[in-house]
Amino acid sequence: MGHLSSRLNRLAPSATLAMSQKSGEMKAQGIDVINLSVGEPDFNTPDHIKEAAKKAVDDNWSKYSPVAGYADLREAISAKLKNENGLDYKPCEISVGNGAKQAVCNAVMALVDDGDEVIIPAPYWVSYPQMVLLAGGIPVHIPAGFDQNFKITPEQLEAAITPKTRMLILCSPSNPTGSVYTKAELEALANVIKKHPDMYVLADEIYEHINYVGKHESIAQFPGMKEQSVIINGVSKAYAMTGWRIGYMAAPEWIIKGCNKLQGQYTSGPCSVSQKTAMAAYTADQQCVEDMRKAFERRRNLIVDLVKEIPGLEINVPEGAFYVFPKCKSYLGKTDGKRVINDTNDFAMYLLEEGHVATVGGDAFGDPECFRMSYATSDDNIREAMRRIKECLAKLK
Repeated sequence: MGHLSSRLNRLAPSATLAMSQKSGEMKAQGIDVINLSVGEPDFNTPDHIKEAAKKAVDDNWSKYSPVAGYADLREAISAKLKNENGLDYKPCEISVGNGAKQAVCNAVMALVDDGDEVIIPAPYWVSYPQMVLLAGGIPVHIPAGFDQNFKITPEQLEAAITPKTRMLILCSPSNPTGSVYTKAELEALANVIKKHPDMYVLADEIYEHINYVGKHESIAQFPGMKEQSVIINGVSKAYAMTGWRIGYMAAPEWIIKGCNKLQGQYTSGPCSVSQKTAMAAYTADQQCVEDMRKAFERRRNLIVDLVKEIPGLEINVPEGAFYVFPKCKSYLGKTDGKRVINDTNDFAMYLLEEGHVATVGGDAFGDPECFRMSYATSDDNIREAMRRIKECLAKLK
């Protein structure tokens, strides 16, 4: 048996994808599993966006696209950033990638050197620390638990910064917690970052439009912050376009040039048809985004109310995204007579195997007391899943 590179040996597999795969295998065996593990809208891509894809095929948009993405798409993204966020980014300060995930990885690879520290608030999306490890960097976790609504304070940020700090990765609205930083909270963090001119904030705003507390706020809006910010966004979550694989980065031009250099050697430009489809998403009527947001808000209210009825679980009310991150600490150490729940991974596996509900343990997200459920599914599925979980947990003593 040969050996894989040490680079790969530094990585852990994605826990969210692993749980989704396991639930898929059980479904294939005929077991009725409700999958709350994966962060994917259950809506279909809106019809007017699909029509744009068909037209792009008929119009023969089938050749290689420019590495940074088509100019007209970057212009549309520039207009979106101006109109929706009040941010001025020229098309040359925008790079389109194969999903926001590639855009995040490009930014980390372009800015982080061996031994550089990257501050990642915990709970975090599972891929952030792995990408930092891939780049040879050192993930530095700031715990922001249930009691502080999963948001770091400026004091915590300042205390974590060292001469080796290169980046802060900030996700708002957050995966896995649904927490949203207010304008005042972001400004306080920005004031800390500005004291360290060699430090950058990677602001993952992919859940921007799934927000239940008003307008999205971007950390790049504050004076002096645009030069130290890398904004990541895309069409996956807002337009139910996860499989189309279009995300983008907006950043100072020197960072964009570096990322284009990387992408030019790695994947080249993203899918031609998908870009034309994304163009339609950004330039057409935005009512579909609001319709989906309202549906997610209704589901959020439903799942929060149902979780509150389950003894031993604590839940805060998420303000965005489509996840809840309840505290299940009271069940750790308990048993159903056959197995002991030692950690949140055991907890999630118990819910899957005994309750046939797929969730993800909080350990994968850097929180050993909680677990994640996605409510990007039907109201009926949410009701049935919570009924199963309640019944399942009642067996633990």
